[in-house]
Amino acid sequence: MDRGTGAVESSAARLQALFEGHRLTPTQRRIAHSMVRRAADVPFLSSVELAELAGVSQPSVTRFAVALGFDGYPALRRHLREVAPAEPAADTASYNEYQQAVEAEIENLRHLAEVLADPAPVARAGRLLAASRPLPVLGLRAAASQAYGFSYFAAKVHPDVRLLHEGGTVLHDRIDAAVRAGATALLCFALPRHPREVVDALAYAKEAGLTVVTVADSVFAPVAKVSDLLLPAAVGTGLAFDTVCAPMLLGRVLLEAMCDDLPDAQARLEEFDARAAARGLFVE
Repeated sequence: MDRGTGAVESSAARLQALFEGHRLTPTQRRIAHSMVRRAADVPFLSSVELAELAGVSQPSVTRFAVALGFDGYPALRRHLREVAPAEPAADTASYNEYQQAVEAEIENLRHLAEVLADPAPVARAGRLLAASRPLPVLGLRAAASQAYGFSYFAAKVHPDVRLLHEGGTVLHDRIDAAVRAGATALLCFALPRHPREVVDALAYAKEAGLTVVTVADSVFAPVAKVSDLLLPAAVGTGLAFDTVCAPMLLGRVLLEAMCDDLPDAQARLEEFDARAAARGLFVE
Protein backbone atom coordinates (compact mmCIF):
# COMPACT_ATOMS: atom_id res chain seq x y z
CA MET A 1 0.00 0.00 0.00
CA ASP A 2 1.45 3.40 -0.91
CA ARG A 3 1.73 6.32 1.45
CA GLY A 4 -1.16 8.27 -0.06
CA THR A 5 -3.60 5.37 0.18
CA GLY A 6 -2.64 4.64 3.78
CA ALA A 7 -3.12 8.29 4.70
CA VAL A 8 -6.65 8.39 3.29
CA GLU A 9 -7.65 5.20 5.06
CA SER A 10 -6.23 6.17 8.46
CA SER A 11 -7.85 9.62 8.22
CA ALA A 12 -11.25 8.05 7.59
CA ALA A 13 -10.78 5.64 10.48
CA ARG A 14 -9.79 8.47 12.84
CA LEU A 15 -12.84 10.49 11.84
CA GLN A 16 -15.10 7.50 12.39
CA ALA A 17 -13.63 7.04 15.87
CA LEU A 18 -14.10 10.76 16.62
CA PHE A 19 -17.83 10.56 15.88
CA GLU A 20 -18.54 7.33 17.74
CA GLY A 21 -20.31 7.69 21.07
CA HIS A 22 -21.94 11.03 20.20
CA ARG A 23 -25.69 11.43 19.79
CA LEU A 24 -25.94 13.29 16.51
CA THR A 25 -28.97 14.81 14.83
CA PRO A 26 -29.85 13.73 11.26
CA THR A 27 -28.20 16.91 9.94
CA GLN A 28 -25.08 16.25 11.99
CA ARG A 29 -24.96 12.64 10.79
CA ARG A 30 -25.05 14.01 7.24
CA ILE A 31 -22.05 16.24 7.99
CA ALA A 32 -20.20 13.34 9.59
CA HIS A 33 -20.92 11.10 6.60
CA SER A 34 -19.60 13.75 4.20
CA MET A 35 -16.45 14.18 6.28
CA VAL A 36 -15.70 10.46 6.28
CA ARG A 37 -16.17 10.29 2.51
CA ARG A 38 -13.74 13.20 2.01
CA ALA A 39 -11.46 12.36 4.92
CA ALA A 40 -8.22 13.52 3.28
CA ASP A 41 -9.67 16.92 2.29
CA VAL A 42 -11.62 17.82 5.43
CA PRO A 43 -8.73 19.35 7.47
CA PHE A 44 -8.28 21.92 4.69
CA LEU A 45 -11.95 22.91 4.24
CA SER A 46 -13.55 26.03 5.69
CA SER A 47 -16.87 25.74 7.50
CA VAL A 48 -18.59 27.20 4.44
CA GLU A 49 -16.96 24.65 2.14
CA LEU A 50 -17.88 21.77 4.46
CA ALA A 51 -21.45 23.05 4.66
CA GLU A 52 -21.65 23.12 0.86
CA LEU A 53 -20.17 19.61 0.66
CA ALA A 54 -22.75 18.23 3.10
CA GLY A 55 -25.65 20.29 1.77
CA VAL A 56 -26.32 22.01 5.11
CA SER A 57 -26.05 25.53 6.51
CA GLN A 58 -22.82 26.99 7.89
CA PRO A 59 -24.30 27.37 11.41
CA SER A 60 -25.11 23.63 11.30
CA VAL A 61 -21.39 22.92 10.86
CA THR A 62 -20.60 25.10 13.87
CA ARG A 63 -23.22 23.32 16.01
CA PHE A 64 -21.82 19.99 14.83
CA ALA A 65 -18.32 20.91 16.04
CA VAL A 66 -19.71 21.96 19.41
CA ALA A 67 -21.63 18.67 19.67
CA LEU A 68 -18.29 16.87 19.32
CA GLY A 69 -16.87 18.85 22.27
CA PHE A 70 -14.98 21.60 20.43
CA ASP A 71 -15.34 25.36 20.94
CA GLY A 72 -16.26 25.74 17.29
CA TYR A 73 -15.35 24.60 13.82
CA PRO A 74 -11.86 26.23 13.81
CA ALA A 75 -10.98 24.15 16.88
CA LEU A 76 -12.25 20.99 15.20
CA ARG A 77 -10.24 21.76 12.05
CA ARG A 78 -7.09 22.39 14.12
CA HIS A 79 -7.57 19.01 15.77
CA LEU A 80 -7.98 17.30 12.40
CA ARG A 81 -4.84 18.97 11.04
CA GLU A 82 -2.86 17.77 14.05
CA VAL A 83 -3.78 14.14 13.46
CA ALA A 84 -4.05 14.22 9.63
CA PRO A 85 -1.36 14.00 6.92
CA ALA A 86 0.45 17.24 6.17
CA GLU A 87 -0.84 17.52 2.62
CA PRO A 88 -4.34 17.31 1.07
CA ALA A 89 -5.40 14.49 -1.20
CA ALA A 90 -4.21 14.40 -4.79
CA ASP A 91 -5.77 17.03 -7.04
CA THR A 92 -8.40 15.52 -9.31
CA ALA A 93 -9.69 18.83 -10.66
CA SER A 94 -8.50 17.96 -14.17
CA TYR A 95 -10.61 14.78 -14.25
CA ASN A 96 -13.94 14.80 -16.06
CA GLU A 97 -17.09 13.90 -14.15
CA TYR A 98 -16.90 10.23 -15.13
CA GLN A 99 -13.30 9.90 -13.96
CA GLN A 100 -14.18 11.69 -10.72
CA ALA A 101 -16.97 9.17 -10.12
CA VAL A 102 -14.49 6.31 -10.57
CA GLU A 103 -11.98 7.97 -8.24
CA ALA A 104 -14.70 8.41 -5.62
CA GLU A 105 -15.57 4.72 -5.83
CA ILE A 106 -11.90 3.78 -5.48
CA GLU A 107 -11.77 5.86 -2.30
CA ASN A 108 -14.94 4.14 -1.04
CA LEU A 109 -13.32 0.74 -1.64
CA ARG A 110 -10.17 1.84 0.17
CA HIS A 111 -12.27 2.91 3.13
CA LEU A 112 -14.04 -0.46 3.07
CA ALA A 113 -10.64 -2.19 3.14
CA GLU A 114 -9.79 -0.18 6.26
CA VAL A 115 -13.07 -1.19 7.91
CA LEU A 116 -12.42 -4.85 7.08
CA ALA A 117 -9.04 -4.70 8.83
CA ASP A 118 -11.10 -5.88 11.80
CA PRO A 119 -12.86 -8.99 10.43
CA ALA A 120 -14.76 -9.71 13.64
CA PRO A 121 -18.04 -7.91 12.72
CA VAL A 122 -18.24 -9.64 9.32
CA ALA A 123 -17.38 -13.00 10.89
CA ARG A 124 -20.15 -12.49 13.45
CA ALA A 125 -22.58 -11.56 10.68
CA GLY A 126 -21.61 -14.68 8.74
CA ARG A 127 -22.38 -16.88 11.75
CA LEU A 128 -25.76 -15.22 12.30
CA LEU A 129 -26.78 -15.58 8.64
CA ALA A 130 -25.57 -19.18 8.34
CA ALA A 131 -27.51 -20.21 11.44
CA SER A 132 -30.82 -18.68 10.37
CA ARG A 133 -33.15 -21.21 8.68
CA PRO A 134 -34.78 -19.67 6.71
CA LEU A 135 -32.72 -16.57 5.96
CA PRO A 136 -34.81 -13.54 4.90
CA VAL A 137 -32.90 -10.95 2.82
CA LEU A 138 -34.49 -7.51 2.54
CA GLY A 139 -33.79 -4.79 -0.01
CA LEU A 140 -36.29 -2.26 -1.35
CA ARG A 141 -36.07 0.28 -4.17
CA ALA A 142 -32.40 1.21 -4.79
CA ALA A 143 -31.22 -1.67 -2.61
CA ALA A 144 -33.38 -4.32 -4.30
CA SER A 145 -30.64 -5.33 -6.75
CA GLN A 146 -28.13 -5.79 -3.91
CA ALA A 147 -30.55 -8.04 -2.03
CA TYR A 148 -31.28 -10.01 -5.20
CA GLY A 149 -27.59 -10.52 -6.00
CA PHE A 150 -26.83 -11.72 -2.48
CA SER A 151 -29.86 -14.04 -2.45
CA TYR A 152 -28.96 -15.53 -5.84
CA PHE A 153 -25.54 -16.67 -4.66
CA ALA A 154 -26.58 -17.44 -1.08
CA ALA A 155 -29.19 -19.90 -2.35
CA LYS A 156 -26.38 -22.02 -3.80
CA VAL A 157 -25.01 -22.75 -0.32
CA HIS A 158 -27.82 -21.96 2.15
CA PRO A 159 -30.83 -24.32 2.26
CA ASP A 160 -33.55 -21.65 2.56
CA VAL A 161 -33.04 -18.04 1.43
CA ARG A 162 -36.11 -15.81 1.14
CA LEU A 163 -35.80 -12.60 -0.88
CA LEU A 164 -37.91 -9.69 0.39
CA HIS A 165 -37.76 -7.06 -2.34
CA GLU A 166 -41.35 -5.79 -2.47
CA GLY A 167 -42.77 -3.37 0.08
CA GLY A 168 -46.32 -2.78 1.18
CA THR A 169 -48.44 -4.57 3.75
CA VAL A 170 -47.33 -8.01 2.56
CA LEU A 171 -43.77 -7.33 3.78
CA HIS A 172 -44.74 -7.79 7.43
CA ASP A 173 -46.61 -10.96 6.50
CA ARG A 174 -43.47 -12.41 4.94
CA ILE A 175 -41.41 -11.50 7.99
CA ASP A 176 -43.99 -13.26 10.15
CA ALA A 177 -43.85 -16.33 7.89
CA ALA A 178 -40.04 -16.44 8.15
CA VAL A 179 -40.20 -16.23 11.95
CA ARG A 180 -42.80 -19.02 12.11
CA ALA A 181 -40.55 -21.18 9.91
CA GLY A 182 -37.66 -20.74 12.34
CA ALA A 183 -35.70 -17.69 11.14
CA THR A 184 -33.42 -16.13 13.72
CA ALA A 185 -31.78 -13.36 11.67
CA LEU A 186 -32.59 -11.00 8.80
CA LEU A 187 -30.11 -9.42 6.39
CA CYS A 188 -30.99 -5.99 5.03
CA PHE A 189 -29.35 -3.91 2.32
CA ALA A 190 -30.22 -0.26 2.97
CA LEU A 191 -29.10 2.43 0.52
CA PRO A 192 -30.06 6.07 -0.05
CA ARG A 193 -32.61 7.33 -0.34
CA HIS A 194 -33.78 5.30 2.64
CA PRO A 195 -37.45 4.30 2.34
CA ARG A 196 -39.42 4.80 5.53
CA GLU A 197 -40.92 1.33 5.17
CA VAL A 198 -37.45 -0.24 5.44
CA VAL A 199 -36.95 1.39 8.84
CA ASP A 200 -40.45 0.27 9.86
CA ALA A 201 -39.84 -3.28 8.59
CA LEU A 202 -36.58 -3.61 10.52
CA ALA A 203 -38.24 -2.36 13.70
CA TYR A 204 -40.99 -4.93 13.14
CA ALA A 205 -38.42 -7.69 12.54
CA LYS A 206 -36.63 -6.85 15.81
CA GLU A 207 -39.92 -6.91 17.71
CA ALA A 208 -40.58 -10.33 16.18
CA GLY A 209 -37.31 -11.58 17.66
CA LEU A 210 -35.02 -11.47 14.62
CA THR A 211 -31.42 -10.28 14.83
CA VAL A 212 -31.06 -7.59 12.17
CA VAL A 213 -27.80 -7.43 10.18
CA THR A 214 -27.67 -4.41 7.88
CA VAL A 215 -25.36 -3.32 5.07
CA ALA A 216 -25.81 0.46 4.83
CA ASP A 217 -24.04 3.41 3.29
CA SER A 218 -22.99 4.80 6.69
CA VAL A 219 -23.09 4.07 10.41
CA PHE A 220 -25.16 7.25 10.56
CA ALA A 221 -27.86 5.92 8.21
CA PRO A 222 -31.47 6.04 9.51
CA VAL A 223 -31.52 2.23 9.75
CA ALA A 224 -28.73 2.22 12.36
CA LYS A 225 -31.16 2.58 15.26
CA VAL A 226 -33.11 -0.52 14.20
CA SER A 227 -30.08 -2.72 13.38
CA ASP A 228 -28.31 -5.10 15.76
CA LEU A 229 -25.18 -5.21 13.58
CA LEU A 230 -24.55 -2.56 10.93
CA LEU A 231 -21.76 -2.96 8.37
CA PRO A 232 -20.97 0.31 6.52
CA ALA A 233 -20.01 0.64 2.85
CA ALA A 234 -20.17 4.10 1.30
CA VAL A 235 -21.91 4.90 -1.97
CA GLY A 236 -20.71 7.28 -4.67
CA THR A 237 -22.82 10.39 -5.19
CA GLY A 238 -21.03 12.15 -8.05
CA LEU A 239 -23.39 10.99 -10.81
CA ALA A 240 -27.13 11.42 -11.27
CA PHE A 241 -27.67 8.02 -9.63
CA ASP A 242 -25.58 6.67 -6.75
CA THR A 243 -22.85 4.12 -7.47
CA VAL A 244 -22.69 1.15 -5.10
CA CYS A 245 -19.47 -0.80 -5.72
CA ALA A 246 -18.55 -0.93 -2.02
CA PRO A 247 -21.92 -2.27 -0.79
CA MET A 248 -21.86 -4.91 -3.54
CA LEU A 249 -18.36 -6.02 -2.57
CA LEU A 250 -19.31 -6.09 1.11
CA GLY A 251 -22.22 -8.36 0.19
CA ARG A 252 -19.79 -10.79 -1.45
CA VAL A 253 -17.57 -10.65 1.63
CA LEU A 254 -20.60 -11.54 3.74
CA LEU A 255 -21.28 -14.50 1.46
CA GLU A 256 -17.71 -15.71 2.03
CA ALA A 257 -18.10 -15.35 5.79
CA MET A 258 -21.41 -17.21 5.70
CA CYS A 259 -19.86 -20.04 3.68
CA ASP A 260 -17.19 -20.40 6.37
CA ASP A 261 -19.99 -21.31 8.83
CA LEU A 262 -21.88 -23.64 6.49
CA PRO A 263 -20.06 -27.00 6.66
CA ASP A 264 -21.70 -28.33 3.51
CA ALA A 265 -21.21 -25.15 1.44
CA GLN A 266 -18.43 -26.60 -0.72
CA ALA A 267 -20.36 -29.82 -1.31
CA ARG A 268 -23.41 -27.83 -2.41
CA LEU A 269 -21.32 -25.79 -4.86
CA GLU A 270 -19.75 -28.92 -6.32
CA GLU A 271 -23.18 -30.52 -6.67
CA PHE A 272 -24.47 -27.44 -8.49
CA ASP A 273 -21.47 -27.44 -10.85
CA ALA A 274 -22.03 -31.12 -11.65
CA ARG A 275 -25.72 -30.56 -12.42
CA ALA A 276 -24.92 -27.46 -14.48
CA ALA A 277 -22.39 -29.42 -16.55
CA ALA A 278 -24.84 -32.28 -17.11
CA ARG A 279 -27.50 -29.85 -18.31
CA GLY A 280 -25.13 -27.81 -20.45
CA LEU A 281 -26.26 -24.79 -18.48
CA PHE A 282 -23.34 -22.53 -19.33
CA VAL A 283 -21.53 -21.82 -22.58
CA GLU A 284 -17.85 -22.63 -22.11
